[in-house]
Amino acid sequence: MKWRSLEEATPGVDARPLREILAERKEKIAKYVPAATLEVHARVVAELKSHGLAAGSLGVGAKAPGFSLPDHNGNVVSSEELLTRGRLVLSFFRGRWDPFCCEQMEAMNRILPEIEAAGASLVAISPQTVKQSFFMADQHRLRFPVLSDGGNQVARQFGLVYRVPEEQQAIYRRAFVNLPFINGDESWELPIPATYVLDRDGTVLFASANEDYAERVEPADVLRFLS
Repeated sequence: MKWRSLEEATPGVDARPLREILAERKEKIAKYVPAATLEVHARVVAELKSHGLAAGSLGVGAKAPGFSLPDHNGNVVSSEELLTRGRLVLSFFRGRWDPFCCEQMEAMNRILPEIEAAGASLVAISPQTVKQSFFMADQHRLRFPVLSDGGNQVARQFGLVYRVPEEQQAIYRRAFVNLPFINGDESWELPIPATYVLDRDGTVLFASANEDYAERVEPADVLRFLS
């Protein structure tokens, strides 16, 4: 599955703030997705918020766990090695099947030169398999490592993981979003979207997690923090 990006749909690079791009995407989805389906997604988000999943996730000042994960080419990427070069930006996302994730990854891709100019590295992490990560990096021309976090082991240490409820599983199945195939396990678990900036010793300097998959941190805010 490949979601056609707004950047692909129109000539040139979409320089609008990510929140505007996502709002447009949400508006278009609302025109074609049945109201009952949208209500299920809204209930799941509300339930996650009521349990304070984002609030309980790793916060500023905490020490981030180290990790070694395969990238989209199957090469192992180590947080320890990346942090020897400078600060590290981590973006946890759900998968290439999610249009909001695709838009966010393309937006982060556009600011990659500025992230690197600030002496930092960028990696994205999802539970999808290496093959799915390869397809995503290739199709969206991503120039940073897309890491596969099998079983959400790293995301779990950041406090981001939840199990997709049965009624939402049924919706995904009808839409051919086969998470057991995409993620390579039967858990039906996903991370909530989150972005972190780690200092060279692994301390969390910036944290943004949100139970609402249609809302993402603004890339410009990450850049302002790095500057």
